[in-house]
Amino acid sequence: MRDETVARNYALTLLEVADGAEGIEVFGRGLEVVDRMLGENPSFRAFLETPRIDLAEKKALVRSVFAASLPRKLVNFLLVTLDRRRQRLLRQIAAEYQKLLDARLNRERVELTLARPFGQEAVDECSERLSALLGREVIPNVRVRPGILGGIVVRSGNTIYDGSLRRRLEGMRRTLLATHLREGTAS
Repeated sequence: MRDETVARNYALTLLEVADGAEGIEVFGRGLEVVDRMLGENPSFRAFLETPRIDLAEKKALVRSVFAASLPRKLVNFLLVTLDRRRQRLLRQIAAEYQKLLDARLNRERVELTLARPFGQEAVDECSERLSALLGREVIPNVRVRPGILGGIVVRSGNTIYDGSLRRRLEGMRRTLLATHLREGTAS
């Protein structure tokens, strides 16, 4: 729990810095770059998180990797996380920042699970309908899982809207079994 609190506090501080600098969305895109780099490059992440590596070397690498592509104040923030030995929380900080940014901009990230790939037009239409339903802009994350057989499953925060064919078939199966058991005991 402590790491979550620390990550949220860093994200809140960064949001305040971004508000007075290049903008909260610019910093959000920058943090996405940092998060992606840490996720896709385990050796980079290990370099930053290994305590045996000199702090000056870590700072030099962060500057060389990010100085040209990220706002200066965001790079400085990354350097502060190194100073305070919080670099292992960078991905959590990025996730917390995105949550704060989404709340500020009245957006919601929604997971759409489909049985087969949809075209972009269908995803856009689904996003528009969900935006109207939820009352905020929807940012879809589309996953394809053939196991749902058909339909769509929408996850919004802790709420799941399951319109999958698999769930419908399972409901029918339970109804048929219940009916069969009732009729079997009535005879």
